[in-house]
Amino acid sequence: MTETAMPVAGTKAPSFDLAAFPEGRFKLSQFKGKQNVVLYFYPRDDTPGCTTEACGFRDGIGQFQSAETVVLGVSTDTVASHQKFATKFSLPFPLLADESHEVAEKYGVWVEKNMYGKKSMGIQRATFLIDKSGKIAAVWPKVKVEGHVDEVAAKLAELE
Repeated sequence: MTETAMPVAGTKAPSFDLAAFPEGRFKLSQFKGKQNVVLYFYPRDDTPGCTTEACGFRDGIGQFQSAETVVLGVSTDTVASHQKFATKFSLPFPLLADESHEVAEKYGVWVEKNMYGKKSMGIQRATFLIDKSGKIAAVWPKVKVEGHVDEVAAKLAELE
């Protein structure tokens, strides 16, 4: 399988339509002209780095909401897994279930990983800031969790 190139700033964001917890389904098109979107891809529900990142977005949700921005987390976990994770950590934003990794592939974050010598496919932690016109405003291709939410918020402030 060939890895898809990651979309770059200034290009149209790839569309998606995914099941989610808590609202059912989300499409990128529903936000066009209304809200910016922080689309963050993470490997697994309830693992240390992913929990830290999700809680960072949770704790900073006010600054995103006041900037007319919705935060959406995406992993290959099921909606049921997302429900447990979101409930456990009081996450105030939707988690999208990309079980077929189709959206992760469109965004170029479905990559080969090497864990303890074992190769497998999985999500590379990455974040996309999509503006109200549906274009990618910024990309963080290999996210370091520490300080990431602040970086995204600072970039968002530049869009205003």
